[in-house]
Amino acid sequence: MNILITGCNGQLGNEMQLLEKVNPQHTFFNTDVAELDITNQQAIETFVNDNAIDGIVNCAAYTAVDKAEDNEALCQKLNAEAPAYLAHAVGQRGGWMIQISTDYVFDGTNHTPYTEDEDTCPNSVYGRTKLVGELNVQKLCQRAMIIRTAWLYSTFGNNFVKTMIRLGKEKPELGVIFDQIGTPTYARDLARAIMVAVNKGIEPGVYHFSNEGVISWYDFTKAIHRIAGITSCRVRPLHTAEYPTPAARPHYSVLDKTKIKITYGIEIPYWEESLRECIAQL
Repeated sequence: MNILITGCNGQLGNEMQLLEKVNPQHTFFNTDVAELDITNQQAIETFVNDNAIDGIVNCAAYTAVDKAEDNEALCQKLNAEAPAYLAHAVGQRGGWMIQISTDYVFDGTNHTPYTEDEDTCPNSVYGRTKLVGELNVQKLCQRAMIIRTAWLYSTFGNNFVKTMIRLGKEKPELGVIFDQIGTPTYARDLARAIMVAVNKGIEPGVYHFSNEGVISWYDFTKAIHRIAGITSCRVRPLHTAEYPTPAARPHYSVLDKTKIKITYGIEIPYWEESLRECIAQL
């Protein structure tokens, strides 16, 4: 198949490129903004048709959650309109699309893991634009798969794991929020799951994917430092109220992964195993 990857320079896009080497049966078109402006509908239509694209994995998004509160127009363009253009272009050809979405489509007031069919209720610009993107893709491409994920990190780009390692080496003390609960996601594990879906065949619908287990940002930081061998930094717990941010964060954003595990027969690693794998490569 001819597969278009957008956002190829990001965390997930880079992980997808590593897996492409062991999937030579497909031809991959890796693009970022320099190769293809996904906010330009005509450019997308031309690219998709000229390269006979069979499927799209959209890894591109506006993910600066706090900055999004002041950049709603740009966030809307990248997270809501661009996915619609991609879905329309590939949908016209009878192709498929995988749209990566987020736990921020929920408000985080649950106390049990979120399933795919629960009511969405985003309370940030980022969450609202990502939800519109989901709906647009499903409307415009019949063979669309939405994968919501959370707390993404990898060896590539900027992310929480790399920041905590850097700060742990620089500072004698760090305050980290303990009352927001979720599950980290190693981008390589997500990329592996995407490749399984591509190779087994797209089953349209909404799916959830993160690593297994449940943890707070505070506990996650303690684990990062322990595995990275950082002993000189004291990590203390903070309440969310002590660390105000422009965008509201979900207090509880654990995702139920039953559907993707059953549909594609995949086993998802426990978060600490994946964290060890990532840190070993840093």
